[in-house]
Amino acid sequence: MITKRIVQVWEFYRDGFRSMTIGRTLWKLILIKLFIMFVILKLFFFPAFLKGKSTQEKQDYVGQELVSRLADENSLTN
Repeated sequence: MITKRIVQVWEFYRDGFRSMTIGRTLWKLILIKLFIMFVILKLFFFPAFLKGKSTQEKQDYVGQELVSRLADENSLTN
């Protein structure tokens, strides 16, 4: 029964996407924007500076950052 419902939903969306005209262009734009957001921006704004570190070194770094940021936040509020 549940697989029948899943097939019905799949066919509904499949038929809807097949009959689109302007929608296809909009979906292409959406996919291009997602690509830019997740791939291009990651390369420039989120460098992998923990790459090549051991698990222990990563844990130590994250722990130190959390503590120092909490201390900085508390010093600003006091």
